[in-house]
Formats: sequence, C-alpha cells, structure tokens
Amino acid sequence: MLDAGKRNILGVNINIIDYEAAVDGIVQAAKAQQGLSISALAVHGVMTGALDNIHRYRLNHLDLVCPDGQPVRWALNFLYQAKLRDRVYGPNLTLLTCEKAAEEGLGIFLYGSRREVLEAFSRNLRSRYPKLKIAGMQPSRFRQTTPEEKQEIVRQIQESGAAITFVGLGCPRQEVWVYEYRDALSMPLLAVGAAFDFHAGLLPQAPKFLQNIGMEWFFRLIQEPQRLWKRYILLNPHYLWLLGLQIFKLRKFDPNTATPPTQEMHYG
Repeated sequence: MLDAGKRNILGVNINIIDYEAAVDGIVQAAKAQQGLSISALAVHGVMTGALDNIHRYRLNHLDLVCPDGQPVRWALNFLYQAKLRDRVYGPNLTLLTCEKAAEEGLGIFLYGSRREVLEAFSRNLRSRYPKLKIAGMQPSRFRQTTPEEKQEIVRQIQESGAAITFVGLGCPRQEVWVYEYRDALSMPLLAVGAAFDFHAGLLPQAPKFLQNIGMEWFFRLIQEPQRLWKRYILLNPHYLWLLGLQIFKLRKFDPNTATPPTQEMHYG
C-alpha cells in the first residue's frame, strides 16, 4: 500500500498513491460517515487547474487527487521519485471501490450523466457485483441548479442510505461538484467522469497496451473527435511545455497562488 501524500504538478497537488490505499481510504471514510472529496486527474484535469487560478484552488482543496493519466504518473515519478508502478485510473478505481463496497455492505449513489447511461451502468454493476447495493441514482440536469435544488439533491442522497457517491458530470464540472458538496454530504464523493459511459457499455475503452504507453487519449480522440480535439491536440503539447518549464526550474508553479472562489457554480 502506497500513500506518500501530495506533490506539485504545474501548481496542482496530486497524491502519490496506489489503488489499494485509495480504496482503503474511501471505504474507511464511508464506514465512518466522513466527508471525502476525490478526483482522478489525467492531463486534461491537471491543465484545468494549471490554467485557472480559481479552479486550481478547488482542486487543491480536494482530499484525494489520484494520478489518473500515465503522463501524470510519469511526472510524479520523474520529479519526486514517487516509484508509482501504475496510475490510479478512474474507471478502475470505480470498480475496485464498488467491489469493496459490496463486500462491506456499503450502498452507493450514482449522480450525473443521462438516465439511460445510469440504468445501463447500474445494471452492469449489479451483474458484476450481485451484493452491491445501489441506493439511488440521479441524472444530470445539464444546467446550473438553484440553491434550493442543491438542498434537495443533498436530501435525496442522504435519505437514500448511500455511503459513497460517484459523480459523472465531466471534467471540470464534476470536480466543482465534489468540492461544493463535500461539506454537505458526510461520505466519499468520487468524480470519475468517463467511468459512467465505459461501464455502461456505451463508450469503448482503449486497449490495455495503448493505456500503458500513455496513448489512451489518441484512442478517445478517434472515438469522439469533434468533442475532444481541443482537449488533446491543444492541451497535451501545452502540458508537456509547462512540465518542461517545471522540470528545468524555468518557471515556478506555486499551489498557494490559487484564488478562492467567491460563489458556488451549482453544476447539476
């Protein structure tokens, strides 16, 4: 089990952690009914913080930020000798957490995406983990919610009896959501994005060999070019450029320069 705390990548603090420690922390918080905000960040997620001072503040105030992308893991290993053997990939973290939740009798709640995705996702989870209790699910409204609607969402999740909530609103909205709901819900909140579509069987995952060499982005770009081309064609080279500046100490990326948000975004 590896959990060596957080390290700075482009001003975003990322945990040096493996699957075992991440799942154990989530389950322990769930059993203790403690709030815990979690995200698994690949290059795109890191860049949302590197390029936005306010969002960087949110990311740096999440409890657990896992190195989802191979280039993020490589950066931790190169800069900090982290010795991470694997990334903590959001879709895999989702399944491992559900497996442990089923063993421990912890109910889960699915928040976000579309109704048909949630139904397929929950059906596949029940097939894979027959003992898993899916306490409830709520599709995204695909708009900002009112403060009253936020309180209704909190009440719905609390009354469901769930001990863990998975959030699939897409990056960076899902990270905003777990940041804003963290103190309102006494449970782990996991921002896992594409895991919903992957495990619903509606979006194919990249072959393992492409994942291992950090080329999953290319597979996803082929699948959804119109939606993802800016994310990968523009942000990937920008990440490498900024990382080079950090490696050679040509620019300082200070996590403490982030700006606190003055109002909630109320993504829902």
